[in-house]
Amino acid sequence: MVSWKLFGEKPPLSETDWEVEFKRYQEYPEFKIKNKDISLDDFKTIWRMEYLHRMWGRGIGAVFYIPAGIMWYKGFFSKVMKRRVVILGALLAFQGLLGWYMVKSGLEDRFHGESDTPRVSQYRLAAHLGSAFVLYSLFLSTALGKLAPPQTFERTEAILRFRKVAHCAKGLVFLTAISGAFVAGLDAGLVYNSFPKMADKWIPDDILALDPAWKNFTENPTTVQFDHRILGITTFSTIMGLWALSRKTRLPRRATLAANLLAVVAIAQVTLGITTLLNYVPTHLQPHTRVDRWCSLA
Repeated sequence: MVSWKLFGEKPPLSETDWEVEFKRYQEYPEFKIKNKDISLDDFKTIWRMEYLHRMWGRGIGAVFYIPAGIMWYKGFFSKVMKRRVVILGALLAFQGLLGWYMVKSGLEDRFHGESDTPRVSQYRLAAHLGSAFVLYSLFLSTALGKLAPPQTFERTEAILRFRKVAHCAKGLVFLTAISGAFVAGLDAGLVYNSFPKMADKWIPDDILALDPAWKNFTENPTTVQFDHRILGITTFSTIMGLWALSRKTRLPRRATLAANLLAVVAIAQVTLGITTLLNYVPTHLQPHTRVDRWCSLA
C-alpha cells in the first residue's frame, strides 16, 4: 500500500480497482528495482497483508478509545487512571503515525541502482517496534495492576537480588528485540546462516567493514547479526540464571510461576531463532519469533 489515510480506505473491489492500485505501486522504487517481475496476484497478497495490519491497528484504537471515552464520561476513572489513559491514548496515536512514517521510508526516491534494495529504514522500524513494546508493557502493567494487584511479601535480601536480575533480564529482552528490528530492516538474517559460528569463524572479517566504525552497528548486516546473536545468548543466559535463582529463593507463588514460564518461553525463542537462521529466514517462522519476544517481555 503506497498511501495512508487516517480513518482507513476501502480495499479494491473489482479487477479494475486492483489494476489501478497495481499501477500506482509500479511508480515506486520497490517495484522498479526489487519486484519488477511481480504478478498482480502476488501484489494482491502483499497488499492484503499490509491492509490487514493497518485495519488491525485501527481496530485496537477503536477498542481502546471508544470504551475509554465512555468510561471517562461516566466518571469511572480516578485521577491517576485518567493520567494513565491519556498517556496510553497519546502513545497509541503516536504508534500509528510512526508506522506510516516507517512505511513511507520504503517509498522514498532514494533507491536508484540494482545494488540498492528498497526497504524501510531500519531506524524507523526499530523505533516503531520499540514504541510498540513500550505501549504493550504499559497496557499489560495497567491491566495486571487492576486484575491481579501486587502481593505483599517480606523484602529479604534474596528477593531484592531476584528483582534486580529480573529487571536486568527485562532490559536485555527489550534490547535484543530492538536489535532484531535492525536484523529485519537490513535482511541481516541472510548473510550468515550457520550457528554457532558465522560461516567458519567466530568473528567474521567484515564485521567492521564500514567507515566510520560506529556505522557498522546499525548499517552493516554482518555486525547487526553478530550483535543480535551476542544479545540473544546474553539474554538467554540471564533468564536461565534468573530461573535458577528462583529455585533457591522463597518467592510468592505468582513470581515462581512467572519465572518458570519465562524460562520455557526463552528456550522456545532461542530454538526458533536458531531454526529460522539455519533455514534462511523462512517467512512462516518469523511471526513465531516475534510472538515469543512479546511473551518474554510480559
